[in-house]
Amino acid sequence: MNMISHLGLGGAAPVFTAGAPARKCVGVLDQALSADCLARLKSLCPNVEFVPLRAITRAGGLDLLFVRVSGARPAEIDYAQNMARELGPTCSLVILLDDADVNTTRRLAAAGVADILPLPVPDPSLVLCLERLLADNVAEQVGAAGEIIGILKAGGGVGATTIGVQLAAWLARRSGRQSICYADLDLQFGTSALYLDLPQALTIADFLSSTEGLAEVDFDPALARHVSGLRLLAAPSELSPLERLNSTTVDALLHSLRREMALTLVDLPSVWTAWTDRALHVADRIVLVTSLSVPHLRLTQRQLTTLQSQELADKPLTLVCNRCTAEQQSSLPIKVAERTLGRSFDVIIPEDRQLVASAANQGLEFSAIHRGSKAEKAIAALADIVAGRILRAQGK
Repeated sequence: MNMISHLGLGGAAPVFTAGAPARKCVGVLDQALSADCLARLKSLCPNVEFVPLRAITRAGGLDLLFVRVSGARPAEIDYAQNMARELGPTCSLVILLDDADVNTTRRLAAAGVADILPLPVPDPSLVLCLERLLADNVAEQVGAAGEIIGILKAGGGVGATTIGVQLAAWLARRSGRQSICYADLDLQFGTSALYLDLPQALTIADFLSSTEGLAEVDFDPALARHVSGLRLLAAPSELSPLERLNSTTVDALLHSLRREMALTLVDLPSVWTAWTDRALHVADRIVLVTSLSVPHLRLTQRQLTTLQSQELADKPLTLVCNRCTAEQQSSLPIKVAERTLGRSFDVIIPEDRQLVASAANQGLEFSAIHRGSKAEKAIAALADIVAGRILRAQGK
């Protein structure tokens, strides 16, 4: 018996009948979501029809299906993989996963599952999932207009945080009344608070310790503000285990920041975890920072390969070569590096040690130290690529 027959597709007594063509239909198989949760989702997304199912009797009537499985039970994972293949591209399968781990998540993603949400999953994560998969029907209802940019490091020492905070401050200075946020989720080695001279800024650890859920936090008035107008969510002041965050908390955090901020830049650790993978999937764009050396080019290749294996290859990606010097280019020309990577650099930022050190020591933007420097012009070019919409809205 194939999976479709096992699910009851084509049966004589339909459990589900599709609604009006303008509405999206979301099935919830075998009480994967509680009745209370479904009621809340219906209030958030009034133009989406949520239908509890005992079995699926008409595959063509569903746009999305929620199914709950356990990562500790191999048979259930095989079941979900087969279900994804049988349903095909017309119905997005979303797995609510108990006992989640990275290997199980990868297996399900490779089988074509549209999204995997580790349990317990809060309402904001469910709405964010619906927003992405049913974007034309849900996005305008929930009002999540802000953009998320994930900052990914090719490896240590590439200056990604310097680039990130300078980019964020540059945008904040020119974005008018629109809120720009820098969220430092490098839990062990995040230094953005020092680079911005905001040592007392609230950290992600402060919010995790609060009794208030991340989905309900009003971040805008709570976060420290740089002189540029940038809001900062700092990394913990003490070294924290990466396991302190998980996919569910990251979903809730980014949903809240997307709701309140016009743009949030998320500084991620260089290691891959289930939650960093989730953050990159949620992001609208990825900025990958590297430098012009053979070791860093190899690490960049590894990151690009990982992005492809995690089904992130179609995500808009901006490749930045930082700290580029004439001596480096004499031994490793830019064109050779680009041929090695199989793509061009989008932005090349020249090295200016004195400018970078002065800006970091004083917590200021490059323009406050040396207006019109080559490094500042490169940051402006990067800003236009990743946030041109915001700049054009302000006539910049």
